[in-house]
Amino acid sequence: MGKHAIRLAAVLGLAAVAACESSDLPRAGLGAGAGYLVDRASGGDGTVGAAVGATAGTVCDDVTPQFCN
Repeated sequence: MGKHAIRLAAVLGLAAVAACESSDLPRAGLGAGAGYLVDRASGGDGTVGAAVGATAGTVCDDVTPQFCN
C-alpha cells in the first residue's frame, strides 16, 4: 500500500467519527479537522486531508446511511 493510499485510508477512517453528527455541515467540519490532522501527522501539508475529510463527512449519509445519521 502506497503512502497516499495509507493517508487516504486514515482520513476516511477518521471521517467516520463525523458520522455521529446529524447534518452535513458538522460532519464536514469534523471530517475536515480529522483529515487535516492525519495529513499533517503523515507528512502532508494538511490541505488534501482536510478536503478529503470534509467531502467524506458531507456525503457519508448519502453513501452509507447505515453508519451516518
